[in-house]
Amino acid sequence: MSKQMKGILLAAGGASLWGGSGAAAQYLFEQTSITTPWLVAVRLLLAGIVLTMVSLLKMPQQVRRIVSHRRHLVSLISFALLGTLNSQLTYFLAVKYSNAPTATVIQYLQPVIIIIWLAIAQRQWPRRIDCISIIIALIGTFLLVTGGHLGTLALTPAAIFWGLWCAVAAALYTLLPRPLLTNFDALAVCGLAMLLSGLGMLPEIIIYRLPSLNLLEWILVAYIVVFGTMFSYTMFLQSMRYISPAVTGILSAFEPLVATFLAVTLLGTKLTGAAIIGSVLILLTTVLQSIPSNYYQRILFFTNHHKPKN
Repeated sequence: MSKQMKGILLAAGGASLWGGSGAAAQYLFEQTSITTPWLVAVRLLLAGIVLTMVSLLKMPQQVRRIVSHRRHLVSLISFALLGTLNSQLTYFLAVKYSNAPTATVIQYLQPVIIIIWLAIAQRQWPRRIDCISIIIALIGTFLLVTGGHLGTLALTPAAIFWGLWCAVAAALYTLLPRPLLTNFDALAVCGLAMLLSGLGMLPEIIIYRLPSLNLLEWILVAYIVVFGTMFSYTMFLQSMRYISPAVTGILSAFEPLVATFLAVTLLGTKLTGAAIIGSVLILLTTVLQSIPSNYYQRILFFTNHHKPKN
């Protein structure tokens, strides 16, 4: 197997496991009394413990440097609370109040939020392709939220609120760890962030009575922790050793595709035509942002130098 094919399979597999965790969470919220904070607490704490232990075995010096240096520790805590915990909690709340496909797709507004934030921070207009991405994303969001009908909402206000907050949290999850990732391995940074987030949610595990679940439901909880968090993250991270970030960005679209397939086929989730079109448009913005800028420059160069002469 070639390195490129190995990278593609790892990226697509990791994104698919993420999508499966969304569908598993939707089933648990619909069929059991399990609470969102409890599920997030268990997911982050257990995954954080395992990933941090792996980091301690593979790169103990990096872990010590992160927690012993004040500036790095402050950055880690900010990333853990505003990035990791924020994104996990709001995503599962969006799933609870809507469904896995909708929550996962709205989360993919993240590139648009980053574009707007960087434009404001850097005080410069976005690129042409960025402006096109924003317009496409707004149209897609309108179709998803309204079902294509002015004056009506296809989603509840709670679903819209948590979905949009989830997109903002995903943007923070991308932007906040940049200073840390320039100096430390991503496995150590994310493992510690998950561990801190889980410890912050520990009272939820202690106070909340253990839910009464059957075997299948406990298996789904285990899947969310093991496959939907630890395996999915490590597979996606490993894929970047073999393929470019642009390709991994495009392959991340497997997450909403798998979440949608499982929710529709196994959970009976209904999606309107407008919602499907809106979802495709939002995912298209991710694909556009994943394509390197020099590709667009080559297209413009080719177009400008091959115009018909009058």
